[in-house]
Amino acid sequence: MAFFFNQATLSHNGKSTVSNITTGEIIEAVKATKTAVIPAYNADSTITYVISLLNSSKADITGLTVTDNLGAYPFDTLTLTPLEYIEGSVKYYIEGVLQADPAVVTVPELIFSEISIPAEGNTTIVYQAAVNEFAPLTIDSTITNTVTIDGETIATPVKAIETITTEDATSLSINKTLSPTTITENGQVTYTFIIQNFGNTAATEEDRLSISDIFNPVLNNIRVTYNSEPWAETGNYTYDTTTGSFETVAGKITVPAASYIQDPVTGAWSVTPGVTTITVTGTI
Repeated sequence: MAFFFNQATLSHNGKSTVSNITTGEIIEAVKATKTAVIPAYNADSTITYVISLLNSSKADITGLTVTDNLGAYPFDTLTLTPLEYIEGSVKYYIEGVLQADPAVVTVPELIFSEISIPAEGNTTIVYQAAVNEFAPLTIDSTITNTVTIDGETIATPVKAIETITTEDATSLSINKTLSPTTITENGQVTYTFIIQNFGNTAATEEDRLSISDIFNPVLNNIRVTYNSEPWAETGNYTYDTTTGSFETVAGKITVPAASYIQDPVTGAWSVTPGVTTITVTGTI
C-alpha cells in the first residue's frame, strides 16, 4: 500500500494560487506468502519452502524476480548463509499447472527470474534448501529468511518472511564393539556399547532408554560398568545365563545433550555429541 499526493498551481497576472492537496492510494497488486512445509530443523534437515504469489489486478504481471536470502545473517564482519538451495528442486506452477523450470541463480542469494502471475490469478514456487554448517542448533535457535519479489511492473518490492526453529529433541545412535576379537576358549571378552546424542536435548529417565542383546556364545560371570563405574545388576539390568539375554531396565540409561561451538573466525558450528558408555565383560 502506498499514498500519493498532488497539488496544482494557478498562475495569473504575475500571481499564483495553489489548490488543495489531493491524496490517492495505490493498493499493491501482488501479495506474497512464504511457508516452510515443516517449520522445524536439525543438522540433517532438508526444508521445503512454498512461495505463493497472488495478483489482484486485471492485467498479467510478468518479468518478476524472486530472491531468497537463504537465511543470511551477520557474524562479525562476515555474512553467513545457513541454507543451501538443492539444485533442480524447484517446481513452478501457474494456476496449479506445472511450468518449465525458471532460470535459477544460487550465489550469493537464490534468485528465480522471469516469473509471471496471471491477471487475478496465482503462481506458486516450491523448492528445497538443505541446512548447512552455519545453521545454529542450540535450543530455540531459528533461521529466518526473506523472499523479495521485484520487477518493472510493480511499484514497490514485495517481501515475505518465514522463520523455522530448531527441532529440540534427542538424536541418538548406538555403536557396539568387541575386544578382543580373537580369543581362546574360556577367555574373557568385553562388549562396549557407546550411545551418542547429537540432539540439543538430553535423553532422560522419562525417555525410557533400554539396551537389549543376546550374547552368543553365552557370557559367564559378567561385570557391567556404566560410564566407567561398576553397575550392579539389581535395579539396572537383567541377564539370563542360560540364553545369554541381556537387557537394561528402561529409564536407567541417560545421555547428555550435544554441545555446539561456533568457530569465532569462520562462523561454522561444530557438534560434540553427548556420550554414555556401557561395558559388559565376561568369559566364554
